[in-house]
Amino acid sequence: MAPLTSSTRELFSEAVRAVLETWPVLQIAVDNGFGGAYSQQKAEWMVDALQQYFNDNDELLQDEVEDFISHLMNNEFDTMVDDGSLPQVAQKVCVMFQQCQQGKLTDVREQINQLILKKSAGRAKATPAKTPDDDEDKECEDEEAMDCDGGAEGPSVDSAAVMELPQDTSQEEQDDGWTLVSRKK
Repeated sequence: MAPLTSSTRELFSEAVRAVLETWPVLQIAVDNGFGGAYSQQKAEWMVDALQQYFNDNDELLQDEVEDFISHLMNNEFDTMVDDGSLPQVAQKVCVMFQQCQQGKLTDVREQINQLILKKSAGRAKATPAKTPDDDEDKECEDEEAMDCDGGAEGPSVDSAAVMELPQDTSQEEQDDGWTLVSRKK
């Protein structure tokens, strides 16, 4: 296939951005600072790196794209993706690249718009496991007029901007400092 023109390359870059911005694993890594102080910048850089990977390599296979994204997540966010979402992300990006090459720009724009709508519905958030102390905190929250001595107040979160993870994913901290995101069995 022929290389992408500059306008098509920009559209593909927009498509990669839309896919990565709606990928819960990456958003959890960014929101929780798995990539350090520059997690958001690393996520933005990933868009350029992935787009450049496609431009520099001919006839990429989905497995190669999966390996590349997995490598980026390991190196930049200390995260091993094991929730089954990596093949889906790689497939979306590969399909959009092929559509850009074939001149199906309307299809790509439509998919980008769908992903933007999905993104505006809310970002994925990792939620900590519930402990018995959480019940006491809940009682304190219910009594609006009373002060709660339950501990320091954490950061506030706009509930409209939070989307719960599907029940089939979980997040575990490994002994070696890596975070493993995987499906519940």
